[in-house]
Amino acid sequence: MAASPFRPALDLMVQYARYHRDRRNIATHFIGIPLIVFAIGVLMGRAQFSLGDLSLSAAWLLWALSTLWYLSRGALLLGAATAAVNALLITLAAPLADHGLSTAHWLAWGLGSFVVGWIFQFVGHYYEGKKPAFVDDLVGLLVGPMFVVGEALFALGLQRGMLAEIERQAGPTHLRDLTRPAA
Repeated sequence: MAASPFRPALDLMVQYARYHRDRRNIATHFIGIPLIVFAIGVLMGRAQFSLGDLSLSAAWLLWALSTLWYLSRGALLLGAATAAVNALLITLAAPLADHGLSTAHWLAWGLGSFVVGWIFQFVGHYYEGKKPAFVDDLVGLLVGPMFVVGEALFALGLQRGMLAEIERQAGPTHLRDLTRPAA
């Protein structure tokens, strides 16, 4: 049975970190994950609907639902920062979802960004020597953006307690020796 997607942020981050200890893998995720979120913003931004006088896109609806999830994981700074970064990416994607743009250009931007993002992800997992976290738990697809934002917060000296606990449970980051099999 799959673990609940409603676990605390620390538990989710530790589980995700167990698949992401090689620093090169983490670095590729700083490119791949934002590209994927951006691509989702482009692709889902074209689906528009109205709530009364308010016009929204499916991208913003997905952002709102994921924001509720991030903010309810018990780590307010991490959740709010993740929501803010995702909002920025969806805002940047919105012009490319505009109906004034040809379908070919819209799909090229959306699918192109999505594919390139996943290429970065898989290159990172080559360095890691492990499969992506979502293969074992689909909630990893939601945790990915939170993990990248968390890594940025850690680099800024924030959330030190969370970082210490992640490293205690998942181990420190390293550079895997590519000439040896992954452990």
